[in-house]
Amino acid sequence: MARILVLYYSMYGHVETMAGAVAEGARGAGAEVSIKRVAELMSREQAERAHAKLDQPAPEADPQELDQYDAIIIGCPTRYGRMAAQMAQFWDQTGGLWARGALIGKVGSAFSSTASQHGGQETTLMAMHTMMLHHGMVLVGLPYSAAGLARIDEMSGGTPYGATTIAGGKGERQPSANELDLARFQGRHVAEVARRLAG
Repeated sequence: MARILVLYYSMYGHVETMAGAVAEGARGAGAEVSIKRVAELMSREQAERAHAKLDQPAPEADPQELDQYDAIIIGCPTRYGRMAAQMAQFWDQTGGLWARGALIGKVGSAFSSTASQHGGQETTLMAMHTMMLHHGMVLVGLPYSAAGLARIDEMSGGTPYGATTIAGGKGERQPSANELDLARFQGRHVAEVARRLAG
């Protein structure tokens, strides 16, 4: 049984919802899954002014626990085409793991959220991929066997680099059924790959 960490940062709840779907897919493939979030860097007062979602039930992750998992699936919204500072700051604390090669050969995957269809989904995913490659991780994306990637009958996130959702400029749009299906597919696919590598 593969041990998988779904590690996310979510300011308004969109990535949190996607994290739940990713975890559901991985559990459906028989993996043992933990969902954890990275710490908020804004003060509570700043977060409240920004109308951030502060009632996220997932516990905070510790950067030093990452080597306990066979796979790590990272979820993070985009900030101007790159990952949010909260997620970057979390990974900036993993130098000791990098120095020991503690994540080499572990499976890594990523998912994201943007305000618009072309708001940096792929550049954000690839920034997370670059970070994981520096740790020597084996990257797993979202293959086109996920039929929802090819849908053109509705606005939808989703790329071969990872599942995504489109939140809208004011966060008014929640992840669609197709986007959640893609997230589940990715979680299941990562779990299957991690199990094969472990076996």
